[in-house]
Amino acid sequence: MDGKRMQIGEVAARTELSLRTIRHYEETGLVVPSARSRGGFRLYTETDVARLMVIRRMKPLGFTLDQMRDLLDATDRLDADADRLDAEDAEDVTNATDRLDADEREALLERVRTYRQAAAEQVEKLRVQLSRAEDFADTLSARLDRNAPATRV
Repeated sequence: MDGKRMQIGEVAARTELSLRTIRHYEETGLVVPSARSRGGFRLYTETDVARLMVIRRMKPLGFTLDQMRDLLDATDRLDADADRLDAEDAEDVTNATDRLDADEREALLERVRTYRQAAAEQVEKLRVQLSRAEDFADTLSARLDRNAPATRV
């Protein structure tokens, strides 16, 4: 999945984020390019793009940078643990020293659940706002239709 490396311009086009925004997310530690070219250009992978898409989706829901960082930390740790488990299963390894313990895993899952609930609540608020905006636009259209000059035949 992460074989192809992309420069920041391609990532910006794919994520519909500006170069400046991507650099800002890098400066704040939300995303780190997976590599640098010999010329020093940032190089991103599909995983980096997926991370930026999570950030992009959280922003309109009103999440702060700290909340984004917290959620990404939780999901990164859960994903890394799942990857270790998959690797252990593939190798039939019984020693799982780097695995999350049950309490830590449950705490991380609870953090993710909390963000899911907050996202659902924000989505509902946005639906109400959108409905009101559509009603307003319809009201303006009706007013324009009512007051448009009559065409003469």
